[in-house]
Amino acid sequence: MTVMGQARMMTRGGESAGYLDGQMLIAMPGMMDERFQRTVIYICAHSAEGAMGIVLNKPASDLSFPDLLVQLEVIPEKDAIRLPRRVEQMNVLIGGPVETSRGFVLHTPDFFIDQSTLPIDDGICLTATIDILRAIARGRGPESAVLALGYAGWSPGQLESEIHANGWLSCEADPHIIFGASLDLKYDLALRKIGVDLGMLSAQAGHA
Repeated sequence: MTVMGQARMMTRGGESAGYLDGQMLIAMPGMMDERFQRTVIYICAHSAEGAMGIVLNKPASDLSFPDLLVQLEVIPEKDAIRLPRRVEQMNVLIGGPVETSRGFVLHTPDFFIDQSTLPIDDGICLTATIDILRAIARGRGPESAVLALGYAGWSPGQLESEIHANGWLSCEADPHIIFGASLDLKYDLALRKIGVDLGMLSAQAGHA
């Protein structure tokens, strides 16, 4: 089964209370896993089958969105300098340590590809086909979007255990943080959203 198919299964299963699909995770200061230190993650799917999410604030080093479009042969190299400004400035993220060669686009719901786009909540969708990159390059894509390479995945019960062990805080998703904020500011803004002062938060603190 494809990653998107698994996400659809988990999203359907995540309708029960207690699951976090459509919310953001915020790493606690004591996060031991270096891959997730000071990260904010948007949870795309969460159920008894496990969870998957996209890290929102880790940039892909030395890789711009125009460069990626050229590498994927979405556009010829000569057209890379002719892209609309907002396309040139679109963030390319390291979405997580799983399947880092695959691209996942989180975007606003004004763009939809039948059988390819997964609506997660009222304001956020996920599409993982190259067609959305072609649309963005032509100025026909969603109003707001971020591209992530790879994703974060949890086996059944793993995310719940990490939260119980005080590894993560959670809060409602904020499109302004997902799409608009500087990558360097997203962690502090997410904490501020739930009223947490990082200076007063210790690795042993309880959940907000």
